[in-house]
Amino acid sequence: MNVFLKRFAKAVFILCVAGMSPGASGLLAGDSTPPEAAAASAAPAAGQPVLLAAALGVAFVENSTSSLIVEREGKKYLVDLSTRTIKELEASPAPHSSAPATQAAPAAMQSGLAPQRTAAQPAEQKNPDVYHPGDDYVFSLPSGRRLDHHGFYINFNHRFAFDPAFSGPARGGALLGLDGFALPSFGFRYGVTDKLSVGIYRSPSFIARPIQLLAAYNFTDERDGQPLNSAFRFSVEGQNDFAKNFTANFEGIFSRSITRRAQIYVVPTVSLNNRRLFVPSSLRGSAIPDLPGYNSFSLGVAGALDIRPTVALVAEVIPTLVGGRELGIHRPAYSFGIQKKIFRHAFTFGFTNSPGTTVAQRSGTRAAYLNNPSADTPGGLFIGFDLTRQIY
Repeated sequence: MNVFLKRFAKAVFILCVAGMSPGASGLLAGDSTPPEAAAASAAPAAGQPVLLAAALGVAFVENSTSSLIVEREGKKYLVDLSTRTIKELEASPAPHSSAPATQAAPAAMQSGLAPQRTAAQPAEQKNPDVYHPGDDYVFSLPSGRRLDHHGFYINFNHRFAFDPAFSGPARGGALLGLDGFALPSFGFRYGVTDKLSVGIYRSPSFIARPIQLLAAYNFTDERDGQPLNSAFRFSVEGQNDFAKNFTANFEGIFSRSITRRAQIYVVPTVSLNNRRLFVPSSLRGSAIPDLPGYNSFSLGVAGALDIRPTVALVAEVIPTLVGGRELGIHRPAYSFGIQKKIFRHAFTFGFTNSPGTTVAQRSGTRAAYLNNPSADTPGGLFIGFDLTRQIY
């Protein structure tokens, strides 16, 4: 307490020294300067005690020469210099000042003094009614979330398409297919601005090793007070490490929060010169033939529901409305799972009938991939998981 009083006495001394203007000191010394001139010369310095008091968190008590109000860390204290006591105020009285607060604030800015934040000026808070996706993907569909300016992200996606999780012998012993052969894909995304982002993504050889180049732009965002989130993405992917079978994709991503705990997504996608899924017979480039291209249109619909602050249930379906027959798609691709969201990190585990994770391949099903019309039924569901990490 004594240390606090000593520091406070120093602050009061500074206030007193700053409050002495040249005009006032001249009058006390018997200066012959006329009162009008003295008042004029004192005017520029009259606001200095008020500005310094605001910067130090000090307020003057009206009609008192021995008491002051000091604000520290959002609390206010009444200091009585005559009795050397300090009392915390529960209901903060309005501080008395010789200048209006609206005039003192700009002056404090100009003088380089940063006034402390008061209870009347709370820190900006996030909109409590807006859902915040934890991943770039719902499962295979994009969430369309806006990336941070200069943010760098890594995406890993695994699909165990060769081993159905719920059919066949010893599924428990094989960990529902996790012991089987996986299709691991990975990619990188970078936020050029807080609206424009670019990315590159690659899938493995046994799904024709496509490389996908992508650019995305977020037009509206609910965090900015807009009625919905909307983004547009353009991508080009080529198989055999971007050497053949090129497909151009145009996506619209629209999402809307249903309170802060749920969100729905609609993703219409046009793919020009899309190719049918197949399993190459070897790792050689010659095992990836030149395939005919078909234009397709799919309409993905998805939802996410937070059952805990950092745990969400996700589900999606991707019916192909145009070009599905040519691509060997008999039933819509669909997925469902559970997602764990941590700071700058998300892990999604679930089941799906779609082995592809690029824009063009995600609407294809296991039936086309294995050339087996019944492989995309519920009995053919297999395990998949996504992993996303924001590096910075």
